[in-house]
Amino acid sequence: MEKTILSQLIIEQKKIFEKDIQIVNRDFPEIIISSPKIIVITGVRRCGKSTLLRQLSKHCRNYSYINFEDERLLDFTYHDFNSLLEIFLSFNRRSKTFFFDEIQVIDGWEKFVRRLFTDGYKIFVTGSNASLLSSEIATSLTGRNLRVELFPFSFKEYLYFSKFEIKKIFTTKEKAILSQHIKDYLHFGGFPEIVKSKDFEELNQIYQDIIIKDLLVRFKIRDHKDFRELSLFLLSNIGKKISFNNLKKLLEFSNTSKVKNYVDFLREAYLFFTINKYDPSIKKQIVNDKKIYAVDTGLVNSSSFQFSENRGSILENAVFLELKKRHKEIFYFEEKKECDFIIKSGRNITHVIQVTDNLSNPSTRKREIEGVKYAMNQFNLDEGTIVTFGTEETIIEGSKKIHIIPYWKWLLQ
Repeated sequence: MEKTILSQLIIEQKKIFEKDIQIVNRDFPEIIISSPKIIVITGVRRCGKSTLLRQLSKHCRNYSYINFEDERLLDFTYHDFNSLLEIFLSFNRRSKTFFFDEIQVIDGWEKFVRRLFTDGYKIFVTGSNASLLSSEIATSLTGRNLRVELFPFSFKEYLYFSKFEIKKIFTTKEKAILSQHIKDYLHFGGFPEIVKSKDFEELNQIYQDIIIKDLLVRFKIRDHKDFRELSLFLLSNIGKKISFNNLKKLLEFSNTSKVKNYVDFLREAYLFFTINKYDPSIKKQIVNDKKIYAVDTGLVNSSSFQFSENRGSILENAVFLELKKRHKEIFYFEEKKECDFIIKSGRNITHVIQVTDNLSNPSTRKREIEGVKYAMNQFNLDEGTIVTFGTEETIIEGSKKIHIIPYWKWLLQ
């Protein structure tokens, strides 16, 4: 690639990168500033990774930046990395920090980054694919990288963007505004651009970009129809148990391996997450059905075949995402009764959480409460939680306590 073109591109990109625009500061572990390791920031496309780099750049006196998704870099290959380094240093010889945005599009990038790391540079890389830390790359960067997963806005970040003050006590008017924020957040999701626009067409374009650029093209998937049908089916069945064999039969796939590969690809692009049924046996966890969740509730509402509003599943997906953002180890529980989420810390189960739209129906109330109580007894816990849209109540039976809590209050704890 010609150095003159690359030089001009770097100048233009950095000018845009440093443009004074309003951003919502993302929550991130402070260690990524001080850590000497290569910081690998991964997450679904358009969730705000570049904005996080802007935020991190404020902590760096001298740095260089490039975004590899620029169409002018289509001819850039591994052999151009030396030219890139020469240009960076010609602009600023004192630059000791490099920001590489969406670097996964360049084959062999990890070897170049490892060389820079060995030479003493501080490096941040972002990518929209979990394969940034695949077995091959993990081999090249073993012990040298620190991984950070970024998601679309959490509800707290959504409220920061909306300039809504978070307090312990809200007035009646503030509660009404908060209630509308919750509806909008669950309906449109947390992608930063969509939080601004509230435009489902724009959100659907993000979904199509993920499907095409991050999946069909990257993994060279030939059967586009089957792949798209599987993705839409999963979006329409969030919070449900899935098995590869049942998906094969339902969608009339040729074999189970094809289904498993496609689900793995969708997970690699951070479009979906799966959790295991809890079992002390790791082997049983692997073979049991999984539960499926989407990276964003807005994507579910804009892309899936929802013939009737399923508030309960949307709420369950939102609670799952918040637990994921809090770095919890999550399972579902199912024996004589069911519980949506159990949280494991080390070797112990520390909390059980049930999620339901509301408890106004007596049979629903009985089922949800009994599910929590059964899980609490199985894991010898004195407290459990039921998250709903609006109900707030505490149930005490002997030494056992169940906290029924509105979603917004649970989020802001």
